[in-house]
Amino acid sequence: MLLDQYASYITQAIHSICLDEREQISLAAQMVKTVLSQDGLIYVFGCGHSHILSEETFYRAGGLACVAPIFYPPLMLHEGAAESSRLEKQPGLAAEVLKNCHITDKDMLFCLSTSGINAVPIELANTVRSQGIPTVAICSSAYFDQPSRSVNGKHLFEVVDLWIDNKAPHGDACLMPQGAAVKTTPISTITGAFILNSILVEGVQLALAEGVDVPIYLSGNIPGGAERNKALIDRFQPRIPSL
Repeated sequence: MLLDQYASYITQAIHSICLDEREQISLAAQMVKTVLSQDGLIYVFGCGHSHILSEETFYRAGGLACVAPIFYPPLMLHEGAAESSRLEKQPGLAAEVLKNCHITDKDMLFCLSTSGINAVPIELANTVRSQGIPTVAICSSAYFDQPSRSVNGKHLFEVVDLWIDNKAPHGDACLMPQGAAVKTTPISTITGAFILNSILVEGVQLALAEGVDVPIYLSGNIPGGAERNKALIDRFQPRIPSL
């Protein structure tokens, strides 16, 4: 069954990430630990389907309360999917996206783009890094031979402090059903979530080892969850408008 092929592809990709990206994940976790220790925020940004990972890490049971997603609706899907694809290639838009973000030197940024060639994520990450703020990209090396759409001619992995390969194939889709003209079934959301959550939990472990009080949400559907979460929302809402 294609079910089994998909499971095998995902398993192999995650195994490769564990082997090949271990050092980079550890370095990113050190950045997270530093942010946690100084009460900073972890900003997460992606266009199109990459924005799903911003939501993956935001305001959820077992998640860090200090995650600040950068939501710019025109670059998401619900206001026009085709338009969001056009806009992510538009030079100069990153400045508009960042206009209401007050990122400080206590914070860090995860910038997510499987292709890593579109103007907005490249320019956004480059701008944030130029301010001395740690930046991490999650992208796919399968696109490194494609030209950049940014005016600086660079790929996302070239404008960040470190990058991690999500092992997505070129075109993202990984299965070819019998009779299909093109491949189907993407993988980048699954591997991206695995990478991002792995970095965060490693950072949490490092922070806890140094005695840091790590702000973690509890499910609101279990006893005590709502009360714990209200205190965290009250603490972070002034800095995270999406809360």
